[in-house]
Amino acid sequence: MAMKVYLSGEIHTDWREQIIGGAAGLDVEFSGPVTEHETSDDCGVAILGAEPDKFWHDNKGAKVNAIRTRKGIADADVVVVRFGEKYKQWNAAFDAGYASALGKSLIVLHGPEHQHPLKEVDAAALAVAQEPRQVVEILRYVLTGTLPG
Repeated sequence: MAMKVYLSGEIHTDWREQIIGGAAGLDVEFSGPVTEHETSDDCGVAILGAEPDKFWHDNKGAKVNAIRTRKGIADADVVVVRFGEKYKQWNAAFDAGYASALGKSLIVLHGPEHQHPLKEVDAAALAVAQEPRQVVEILRYVLTGTLPG
C-alpha cells in the first residue's frame, strides 16, 4: 500500500530529513512546501511582478505558496504538521485545519511546551507525536502492521 505524506510546518530544524531517512524502505512518497526562505518569500513577485509595498509583496507570495500547499495537502494520504520551539508557525496551524477539513489523516508533531496552546489542533489530529521517529513508526505501522523494535 503506497502512501503520500505531506510534511508541513517548521523549517528551522532537520525533522523532515529525519522522517524521510527513517522511512527509507517504506513505500512512501513525501512532499512539502518550499523551505528556502528567499524562494518562498519572493515567489509571488518573481512570477507576477514587483510590488513597492511589502504587504502586497508578501500577499502575492502567500497566495502562490497556497496553491502549492493546497495541492500537496489535497493529494496527500497523511499530513504531518510540525510546530517548532522557536518560531510561531501560523501557516502550520492553517495547514492542520485545512487537512482536517479535507478529512486527511493528520499527525501533529510538537514538544510538550506546545501542548496547551495547540490543544485544539491536537484534538483534530489522529496522532500527536513529540519526536520525528514516532512519526516514522506510525507510518511503518500503517504500511506494514509492525511495531517498533
